[in-house]
Amino acid sequence: MKNIIYVALAMLVLASCEKPNKIGFVDNGTVINDFQEKKDLEAKFQVKEEAFRKRADSIGQAFQAEAQKGQAEAQRIARSNRKKAEELMGGLQQKQQQLQQQMQIEQQQLTQAFQTEIDSVIVKVKDFVKDYGKANGYNFILGTSDAAATVMYGEEQNDLTQVILDALNAEYKKEE
Repeated sequence: MKNIIYVALAMLVLASCEKPNKIGFVDNGTVINDFQEKKDLEAKFQVKEEAFRKRADSIGQAFQAEAQKGQAEAQRIARSNRKKAEELMGGLQQKQQQLQQQMQIEQQQLTQAFQTEIDSVIVKVKDFVKDYGKANGYNFILGTSDAAATVMYGEEQNDLTQVILDALNAEYKKEE
C-alpha cells in the first residue's frame, strides 16, 4: 500500500513539473498584407500591368486604324471583285483574333508570374513564423484571419502579429 502511495506521489510530482505549453497566434491576413515585400511586389506588378495595358491599347488603336482602312478598301473593291473583298475582311478578322489571343496569353503570363511570386512570399512568411516559434520556445503558433477564424479568442499578450510583422519587415529591409 505504501508503494502505491509513493508511486502516485511521484507521478503527481512529475506531472506538476511538466512545462506548460507556450502558445501564440498571428493574424495571417495582417502579416501577409502588411509585409513590405508583398507591398513592393504588388507595386512592381502594378507597373508591369500598367505597361501591358498601355501596350495593348496602342496595339488595339493601331489595329482599329488598319481595320478602318481595310474596310474602306473592301467596300471600294467589293463592287468589282467581291471575292477579294471577302478575303480582305477575313484576313482582318483573323488578325484581330490573333492579336486578342496574344494579349490574352500575355495577360495570363503576367498573372501567373505574380501568383508565383506571391506564393513564394507566403512560404517565406510561414517559414519565418516556424523559425520564430522554435527560436522563442513556442510549442504552437496558430494562424487566424477573418475568412478562417481558427483562433476564436486569444489573450492580447499571446497575439504575435505585430511582433512577427516587425521582425519580417526588418529582415526584408536587411535583404534589400
